Amino acid sequence: QEQLVESGGGLVQSGASLRLSCSVSGRAVSSAVMGWFRQVPGKEREFVATISRTGSTTRYTDSVKGRFTISRDNARNTVYLQMNNLKPEDTAVYYCAIDFGGFLVSTTEFDYDYWGQGTQVTVSS
Repeated sequence: QEQLVESGGGLVQSGASLRLSCSVSGRAVSSAVMGWFRQVPGKEREFVATISRTGSTTRYTDSVKGRFTISRDNARNTVYLQMNNLKPEDTAVYYCAIDFGGFLVSTTEFDYDYWGQGTQVTVSS
């Protein structure tokens, strides 16, 4: 059973930066597509970013393009989400997820096999 553990969330002011980490135990992440999603209470979970197995391909939701960067370190079995110029509307619980069946990238939560427990990001104005 794969286990994903997110870290790096917190409370910051608008314009600040945070880097989320997702450490995976179990199978090597080099064989999987990785993704970050977020959820606000009362709303559906939404796609944020995804990265291919080698890291050569990434995709972002429009609202974070130019501010967030997803990356991965397959040797450490870890994926990251660097978040710059944070805005209050980025406030959410952030989840990482792993898709072992994926080939390139995936923006659909139903493609993902395992999820972390989430880490809270709160951005004050």
